[in-house]
This record gives sequence, C-alpha cells and structure tokens, in this order.
Amino acid sequence: MMPLKVAMIQQSCTDSREDNLAKTAQMIRNARASGAELVLLQELHTSTYFCQVESPALFDLAEPIPGPSTETFGKLAAELGVVIVASLFERRAAGLYHNTAVVFEKDGSIAGIYRKMHIPDDPGFYEKFYFTPGDLGFNPIKTSVGTLGVLVCWDQWYPEAARLMALAGADLLIYPTAIGWDRDDTLEEQRRQYDAWVTVQRGHAIANGLPVLAVNRVGFEAAPHQSDVGIQFWGGSFATGAQGEILAEASQENEEILLVEIDRARSEQVRRIWPFLRDRRIDSYDEILKRFRD
Repeated sequence: MMPLKVAMIQQSCTDSREDNLAKTAQMIRNARASGAELVLLQELHTSTYFCQVESPALFDLAEPIPGPSTETFGKLAAELGVVIVASLFERRAAGLYHNTAVVFEKDGSIAGIYRKMHIPDDPGFYEKFYFTPGDLGFNPIKTSVGTLGVLVCWDQWYPEAARLMALAGADLLIYPTAIGWDRDDTLEEQRRQYDAWVTVQRGHAIANGLPVLAVNRVGFEAAPHQSDVGIQFWGGSFATGAQGEILAEASQENEEILLVEIDRARSEQVRRIWPFLRDRRIDSYDEILKRFRD
C-alpha cells in the first residue's frame, strides 16, 4: 500500500459563517495542491464554539444533512478529487440536534456520517444543552483512501470508543476537536491538560496499532455576549503512527495546514509484534458494561 498524504486544517473561526467557509475552502485547495488525498477539518468549523453558553437562539446555527454545508463541501471534494472529513451542527428534527462529522468521497458524495457519542457538560463546554448523543454507534466509514474511524472531541478520552472502531476495521482513528484552556488556568495546569490530551490519544494508537490524527481549532474565542470570558483553543493538532510515535505536530498559536504521510501498511507489521487484539480476554470483560463496580 502506498503512503497516504493527509492534511489537517487548524484554523481560527469568527462569527461569520461565510468568512469561515471561505477560509476553510482556500486551505483545502492549498492542501490538495500540496498532494493531500485526505483532508481533515476541526470540530464545528463553520462557526465559533457556541457551546460556551446556553442560548436557545443559537440553535439557529444548526442545519440539515443534506444541507448548505454538505453541498459546499461535496462540490469541493468533487472538484478537487479529495476525501474530506467535515464537522457540523446537525438539525435532525425540531428539538433534535447532533454534533456530526460528515465524510465526503472524492466524487462529492457523502460516504457516511458519525454522530458524537460522548457529550460533555462542563463550564464553557455546555454541549448537553445542544446535542443529543449519537445513535449510529462506533462504525468506521469506508472511503477510497481507507476505512476511517471518525470520532469527535470528547470521544477522544474514551478507550472504549477507539477500541470499538478498531474492532470494526478502522484503518485510522480521526478526532475533529475543539479544546482549549480557561485563560485563568496556571501555566502548570495548562501544560498538564495539554499533555494529558496528547498522551491519552497516543495510548489509543498504541493499544490498537493504528495511526491517530487529532485536528484542533486555534485562537481565542470570547463567549457569546461575554467578551471578557472565553476559551483559548490550544491548537496542537497532531498525528501519530501505530506505536504512538509523533509523526507531525502543529503549533499552539497559529493557523496552519499540517501535512503528514501515513504508512498504511505499518499497522499490519505492528500488530504482528504487539498482538493486543489476539490476547484480549473477551471472556472476562463483562464488568466493563457496568457504570461502576460497587
């Protein structure tokens, strides 16, 4: 198998959907011009991260599938002949919304969607107000560049999600992300959070013998209607190989197109020397289905 050239687009966002889309489209074009066959976009890239507050009016940002964004990115995928993993706020029905990743094939068709399964509810990340947990399970999406195990942000902390994607035949684990710091956190706390974020995902790569690609947004975004409060998104998009080794890493401050070559044959080699799937004690894991062992 030939190496796969992947582009991870790390960008800042504004309140202008049109400006965000124009910037993203240009970065996709630049990525394709650099040889990328697969382009990954960050979580909820058509707007600022609106989940910093709870506001019924912000449901107006949601859109159906198919809809305006899927039409835009489908046309772009077909024009450039590239596979794109995009992210949007899905309006499924009145009162029913999801945080959804959409994968476009090179011909512009929708290869599949993934609805975010784990939904956080923390200060500045009030996602349970907006998103219904996904109901499509952990099923990788087959494309011309491989079978993509697409997960979203908070999913990246759960080894169960990565494992289930691996068991279903994923060739890559992909995490569109929107994560950052409270600017009042100490530098030490910021470093601990960032290191934990990288470490847990490197662990998923190692445990499953798969490359991991995490693409995060960057820049400060004020909370809606609260200009003195917000999140400093920490960027740091990165890719690992099947043993958790860092292949490429973006800055924590700048917009950029992070290019990386993925050796698609290497997972087979790694799994032969580290046969974790072979040695799993599936006869002894029933307790994992409990919330907690009292």
